[in-house]
Amino acid sequence: MYLRPDEVARVLEKAGFEMDAVTPKTYGYRRGENYVYVNREARMGRTALIIHPTLKEKSQSIAEPASDIKTCDHYVKFPMYLVGDTHDHYGIPYGFSSRAALERYLGCLFD
Repeated sequence: MYLRPDEVARVLEKAGFEMDAVTPKTYGYRRGENYVYVNREARMGRTALIIHPTLKEKSQSIAEPASDIKTCDHYVKFPMYLVGDTHDHYGIPYGFSSRAALERYLGCLFD
């Protein structure tokens, strides 16, 4: 069982991230230079947190991503994925089974 998108959003806010974008598919959160998305379509939570692709290497030593990439036209702060027919923005998706696990992850990745 993974944290739902609304639970991920609450943990981000507790960690000092501020919501600065809301779309039907995402919440965008900023803290300083760091930007993440909450995937509102991740009902089961497996891909609820989307990080910037430049953090992929650092992040993989902390937690295992849910998949290699997640594309969405709403991830406008992230780069475009130009492989194949899909030309949407993309990020690296993560899911967490507890608030404590997400808090640890955020602390290691962004502090």
